[in-house]
Amino acid sequence: MALWRAYQRALAAHPWKVQVLTAGSLMGLGDIVSQQLVERRGLQEHQTRRTWTMVFLGCGFVGPVVGGWYKILDRLIPGTTKLDALKKMFLDQGAFAPCFLGCFLPLVGTLNGLSAQDNWAKLQRDYPDALITNYYLWPAVQLANFYLVPLHYRLAVVQGVAIIWNSYLSWKAHQL
Repeated sequence: MALWRAYQRALAAHPWKVQVLTAGSLMGLGDIVSQQLVERRGLQEHQTRRTWTMVFLGCGFVGPVVGGWYKILDRLIPGTTKLDALKKMFLDQGAFAPCFLGCFLPLVGTLNGLSAQDNWAKLQRDYPDALITNYYLWPAVQLANFYLVPLHYRLAVVQGVAIIWNSYLSWKAHQL
């Protein structure tokens, strides 16, 4: 409980920094889960550079982009009614999610040294499956998030749920 209160104080004092660091930390944790529990690499075969890449993506891309998107979404659709939450979820999943995945997957490929041609082929191969899998998880999560969670906690809630999603994304993005 003390840790949660410290997190709330830090979030109140430095919301953007804390949201970005939270996203980076949980992206890294998602990669660790992916490598250790999904791929069963073991500690000897763990790819530390890959984990740091995911931390970097969380801090430099996911945190700022998703955090900024939530602010924009709240300006576009102000309010917290069930209908407002439903509208936000449809806009989030219909417009933002496809664009986000279409940027995230090639960004990982680029950071992993794929050529433009290989990155394009990987995007064509992986994007449809990643987007469909997204729709199994995120609409329900986002509906609850937009209806029940205050704006400044939304990124943390999403990133908490996203440990599982990040494990999937890390696995998907690092398949060659």
